[in-house]
Amino acid sequence: MSEASLRTSGKPWFREPWPWILMAGPAMVIVAGAITVSLAIKSDDGLVADDYYKRGLAVNQDIGRDRKAAELGLKASVAFGDDRQTLKVQVEHNSSAPLPPSVNLALVHPTRRGQDQVVPLSLDGKGTYVGTLKEPIVQASGKRHLALEDPEASWRLVGEWDTDTLAANLQSEPQK
Repeated sequence: MSEASLRTSGKPWFREPWPWILMAGPAMVIVAGAITVSLAIKSDDGLVADDYYKRGLAVNQDIGRDRKAAELGLKASVAFGDDRQTLKVQVEHNSSAPLPPSVNLALVHPTRRGQDQVVPLSLDGKGTYVGTLKEPIVQASGKRHLALEDPEASWRLVGEWDTDTLAANLQSEPQK
């Protein structure tokens, strides 16, 4: 038997379509696996806390801060600038105690801890707290949980902000 009689066609194997078709499936799986691994490494979801037990115990303290805000009759409205970086917070209260000279507003992303921000706000002469975000919030980024509290963390107002709008309301008890 000669070498020429074993070949049925004159093309080498890499010029035939079937080996490439058979190798395409496993090659796509390898590429998809590499993409999945890179996404898993890049996007830390931050959902698991190391101190989950301590955080669970702190829930009662949070409820106490909400009750204190309700006793003081605190309500707030947040207005974001067109640039989505500057903000003004108008706080209403029915107590005779003056408002603190500064407060902190936490903007918390529901699933990505890396996008959370705490913004220090200072009281201007007109009874409004003003501040600037470290990074502007893009409109398409969804919802944020808001928490406004005094520096001593004795009271807290909470709310939710949809980034499609430029305003949000805060109250003493979580929205359900």
